Amino acid sequence: MKIAILPGDGIGPEIVEQAVRVLGALDLKFETETALVGGAAYEAHGHPLPDGTLKLAQAADAILFGAVGDWKYDKLERALRPEQAILGLRKHLALFANFRPALCYEQLTHASSLKPELVAGLDILIIRELTGDIYFGQPRGRRRAVDGHFPGAEEAFDTMRYSRPEIERISHVAFQAARKRSKKVTSVDKANVLETFQFWKDVVSEVHAQYPDVELEHMYVDNAAMQLVRAPKNFDVVVTGNMFGDILSDEAAMLTGSIGMLPSASLDKAGKGLYEPSHGSAPDIAGKGVANPLATILSAAMMLRFSLDQPAAADRIEHAVKAVLAAGLRTADIWSEGTTKVGTREMGDAVVAAVAGKTIATKTKS
Repeated sequence: MKIAILPGDGIGPEIVEQAVRVLGALDLKFETETALVGGAAYEAHGHPLPDGTLKLAQAADAILFGAVGDWKYDKLERALRPEQAILGLRKHLALFANFRPALCYEQLTHASSLKPELVAGLDILIIRELTGDIYFGQPRGRRRAVDGHFPGAEEAFDTMRYSRPEIERISHVAFQAARKRSKKVTSVDKANVLETFQFWKDVVSEVHAQYPDVELEHMYVDNAAMQLVRAPKNFDVVVTGNMFGDILSDEAAMLTGSIGMLPSASLDKAGKGLYEPSHGSAPDIAGKGVANPLATILSAAMMLRFSLDQPAAADRIEHAVKAVLAAGLRTADIWSEGTTKVGTREMGDAVVAAVAGKTIATKTKS
């Protein structure tokens, strides 16, 4: 099993280090290779996704990814910004299906921004189409307007587009995932305004005919955003396009207490994937040792389950995270009175100990 380790920028190296330590506590043999990506790669090689990094990712069985981005790169031309690395990996590796589970652990119901009774037992799976939509649609750019309200004025434009095969394959992923859960899919669109999403709605409905055992509902994205904070437990599997999925998955993250708790998987049609936390690079806290590594550690568990065919090992990591939370350990983003505040390394230590079946130390960090 070869794993490409791409730590990235900001807190990426700190949180990936803890996930790698947790993987090392398992009785499994991995071949790992680390490479630069994002801003770190731009500094060293002049591009956020150098050829060597891309070749490593293509050759590996799975990719463990940290985070990319820093405000200091915001003035670079768009093609050289750190975020282009993750977009490039999705495109070159055909990673079209993004799985973002939003699970509220029993111990973190009070950390949510919603009332505990609204999120207790929350378990949503957001499936986001990842290689189409307005993020990749062409044409795009800037020009002088030739019509509209202000002809001759400078304008910018992006193109939202989806093909039938793109919608069909993500629909199959969603319905198949729902069959393993509560057999309910909510397809989120904006069919009342956008032709692209009327087409999306039509194709999802056609694919649904092959899954009569699964319930399908359609919901406009603005209503979905409202319902996520009104009655989030009414959702099970949510399938949507690239841009809507980007926004809704971050909203769902806050229902769980912190985006620092949310893992994600981006998969190709064969199950090979890139695994990363749902949060960003957080350059403001990089190097301070306070970042929450649990989303990255849980992403490593998803990697074991989906790409490396090691479900028992994935279970061990997920049970270890639950044990650490039950022991009262918290990083700053999920800390509350009566729990023990720890840093990035200490949280990693605790999960490693739990995976190994050892006692979890609960001494308060000085």
